[in-house]
Amino acid sequence: MASKDIAEKLQIGLDQLELTLNEKQKALLLDYLDLLIKWNKAFNLSGVKDSSEMLSRHLLDSLTLVPFINGRRILDVGTGPGLPGIPLAICFPEKNFVLLDSNGKKTRFVFQAKLQLGLDNIDVQNERIEKFHSQEPVDIIVCRAFSSLADLVNMTRHLTKRTDEAKGAGATTPTKIIAMKGQYPTDELAMLPDDFKLVSANKVDVPGSAGERHIIEMMASELHPIG
Repeated sequence: MASKDIAEKLQIGLDQLELTLNEKQKALLLDYLDLLIKWNKAFNLSGVKDSSEMLSRHLLDSLTLVPFINGRRILDVGTGPGLPGIPLAICFPEKNFVLLDSNGKKTRFVFQAKLQLGLDNIDVQNERIEKFHSQEPVDIIVCRAFSSLADLVNMTRHLTKRTDEAKGAGATTPTKIIAMKGQYPTDELAMLPDDFKLVSANKVDVPGSAGERHIIEMMASELHPIG
């Protein structure tokens, strides 16, 4: 069970992010953190070992994405031990989340966390992104620490829909790709494929962390077909 100190730091972080969660959601976030700490000792799921540092660098970092999440189906590419997918699924119980990773050890942990936390809105997939196909339209693709922007776009383009395709595919909006980066990725943005465009670049502050964090939103161009 999370210590009182960690619970207080979570609340302080939520206040700084201007996020309001109910008591059940906060308890689930702390329970997830406890699971991650426990499993990390045996399976080395994260290089971060300190609980306070995990809270900041994993949970609160993931929660900086909350204002950018819309639509109903979100795909977390390279989720690792469930980041940012599990914290987001806790915040949005009405949305569906697919947490995908090719590392079986990590997806086994994510599946166990899903069961223990009772997160019925999560679908865990042990698969490479190039081979993954969604039976339903994907509204948002999120990626926390996976690859360059160009590689992310190219590996997920078979899952994206342009504005002019979204309606016919049953989606309400075109697919948006959201990548979490440290420093502003000037060089990576310059290498984006011509059929994708930058929608927005947002600098966010992660409570308890001095490092930079930018949230990059991208979308397929309406003027170019996707392969």
